[in-house]
Amino acid sequence: MAGENGVRLLCFAHAGAGTSAFHRWGALLGPAAAPEPRLLPGRDARRREPRVTTRRALLDDLRDLFEEQPPGPYVLYGHSLGGLIAYTLTRALHAAGLPLPALLAVGASPPPHETGGLIAAAEAPDHELMRVLEKFEAVPEDTRPGDVWHRLVLPVLRDDLRLAADLRAAAREPGTGGPVPVPLLAVGGSDDTLVPTAMVRGWSAWTSDRFVHRTVPGGHFFVRDDELPRLIGRACRLVGRSAR
Repeated sequence: MAGENGVRLLCFAHAGAGTSAFHRWGALLGPAAAPEPRLLPGRDARRREPRVTTRRALLDDLRDLFEEQPPGPYVLYGHSLGGLIAYTLTRALHAAGLPLPALLAVGASPPPHETGGLIAAAEAPDHELMRVLEKFEAVPEDTRPGDVWHRLVLPVLRDDLRLAADLRAAAREPGTGGPVPVPLLAVGGSDDTLVPTAMVRGWSAWTSDRFVHRTVPGGHFFVRDDELPRLIGRACRLVGRSAR
């Protein structure tokens, strides 16, 4: 059965981010879900830890999720890079024969078979990477070369893109990839130029269960707006009802 505080909702943020994008989710989700944002190494309270750039290192960092978990259903949500992380975790849990999420939800995330975009710029020189980031409005307007953003955020963002490239490659390998046997909800932003609606629909190839596609207002970072957590909250409410 779902817990008294709602279905567990494990959340993974976009590249370069900590968990701040989810700070209002507890209020917006409603009682159906209990958000648990996961902080990756190399940022915020874990900033002194080495960042993960490979699938193996990521799963090692998430090893507690392969141990005994609280009873009841749970849901995974990942935004942009976080979508690849949530997919990778689901695939690894399935390979290990462990309980799977009742729902895998991804937002603003290109499916693994897509190429190009930000991931392709992971190894580009700083000035080229910046040009790509600016194209997709992923750089604060007031940044200047050598400022705090360049020194602290850009290196994290680059390593996150390296992680995304490795996860995408692994997802396309028979031994570590392929469709997952869980329902998959893919959400896109109506004004997202980095991951447009047609690309989001491509996630339908990555589940052998039910696939649902939804569009919410906003650009690539609609995770910070109100509509997405409300949508995920409704989905968690359905998961909880099914469990009961």
